Amino acid sequence: MIFLHAQAAVAATPEELVHLVRQDCGSCHGMTLQGGLGLPLTPSALRDKPVDSLVATIIHGRPGTAMPAWKSILSEADAHWIVTHLLEGFPEEKR
Repeated sequence: MIFLHAQAAVAATPEELVHLVRQDCGSCHGMTLQGGLGLPLTPSALRDKPVDSLVATIIHGRPGTAMPAWKSILSEADAHWIVTHLLEGFPEEKR
């Protein structure tokens, strides 16, 4: 999946990022990203949130909540890719 090198995340492929969001994020935000333990990650739910804030949430998590920091396995560019695609309507995982 995502390989670590010298404790820094190596850029993931789009396929790896889709899998990560659908499986790992989906475990809290719902497998269809419509919400669950975590809030929905749909374009309508996120549209009023600043992109930089969403990227920071992915990278640093939300202390005091179930939202973990992903900085150990995702680069900021990966987090930005995820946010961009969440705002557009996240793609389905190819099987």
